[in-house]
Amino acid sequence: MTGAERAEGPPGEAAGLVSRALAGLVDAFVVAGLGLAVQLGAGALRLLVSGPPFRLPDPPVWLSGLCGWSIALLYLAAGWVVTGSTVGGRLLGLRVTGRSGSLPGVLRALSRAALCLLFPLGLLWIPVSRRRASVQDLVLATTVRYDRM
Repeated sequence: MTGAERAEGPPGEAAGLVSRALAGLVDAFVVAGLGLAVQLGAGALRLLVSGPPFRLPDPPVWLSGLCGWSIALLYLAAGWVVTGSTVGGRLLGLRVTGRSGSLPGVLRALSRAALCLLFPLGLLWIPVSRRRASVQDLVLATTVRYDRM
């Protein structure tokens, strides 16, 4: 077994806490970039409609939070439905599936994304679980496995 296989785990093995946390960190940066792109797009639209000067929108804090949460929810769910992985998951060789190995459907992926955003501490169950399952995995019958894509 090579050093990379030991660090990441063999294909098909359930992913551990560190790999999943690092993937989540990468995904947080992707979501922040998407949020910035949305803000720049809104500023550009404002410039086209009302003319110079260019200014970024300054929405209330609750609206910014709601938009950021929505972007994160849709980003995570779309990645899991389409390929079983997000950008962070791909970089770390992770894939989310149902226990049978199939990709999660839209409802399950949206539910999992919402649970991950509302209760990120659910990841702390991974080291305790024999299956390396987070609370989200247990509730929704999903699993995160190493997958060399």
